[in-house]
Amino acid sequence: MHKTLKIGMTAGALGALVALGGLAPAQAAEDVAKLSVLHGVPGLTVDVYVNDKLTLDDFKPGDIAGPLDLPAGTYTVAITASDAADASAPAIGPVDLPLEAGKNYTAAAHLDEAGKPTATLFTNDISQVAAGEGRLTVRHVAAAPAVDVLANGAVAITALVNPNESVLALPAGTISAAVAATGTTEPVIGPADVNVAEGTNTIVYAWGSLTDKNLALAVQTIEGLHSNPDSIPAGEAGLVATNQANDSTGLMVGVAAVLMGLVAAAVVGMRRLSVARR
Repeated sequence: MHKTLKIGMTAGALGALVALGGLAPAQAAEDVAKLSVLHGVPGLTVDVYVNDKLTLDDFKPGDIAGPLDLPAGTYTVAITASDAADASAPAIGPVDLPLEAGKNYTAAAHLDEAGKPTATLFTNDISQVAAGEGRLTVRHVAAAPAVDVLANGAVAITALVNPNESVLALPAGTISAAVAATGTTEPVIGPADVNVAEGTNTIVYAWGSLTDKNLALAVQTIEGLHSNPDSIPAGEAGLVATNQANDSTGLMVGVAAVLMGLVAAAVVGMRRLSVARR
């Protein structure tokens, strides 16, 4: 039976993004970096610390947060077990996450091929696609050997290894996607229906563990990549990728600034309300 893939996002992250849209000053796309985050470590609900401050609480496997518009810079990130007292004993990190203005990133916490928790920073491709086409990006971030990706039953990507990716330009439409061990056609994930929309780059992540039988797919998209110069600018709906996978590059950043901004705004609002009632 086919499954329809959907984007996962924590309610807290979604609320932070909505609030950020109303609080953050408007900035041109070239002045900020965009960051989204995937939690792809099965069975481990985590806390995320940025510069030793708790910034994301109880982040669950399969969740995706972002994109956030962030000032360029380097952030130190540590990922701990949920409700850890501090960042002194991280499950992943601490690592430095460098972000450049005008670029689009995805930070993925996941398992390496041997099943050890790690993190990879992907630089996302937001280049234009041809009219009538979409872009499909497949990223292997699962504890599994090399895999083949099947599209409508035919092998479309071969020998993809963790933590690499492959990119296809396809006519817009819905395809049946499945992941199989390299050289076989028996799916270990899927099949699942994936909508390759015109002017959109769709990213499919294979995450989880083959040994533990909890392999899964996560999907996000970036829209507005039409070659038509009058089309909507890219970067408001998620991710897309180039073939980059950096060792020892960490998960999540900038959420600290978002949450601190939200708290500050709430305090100011409460003070103003208190004064108005007097």
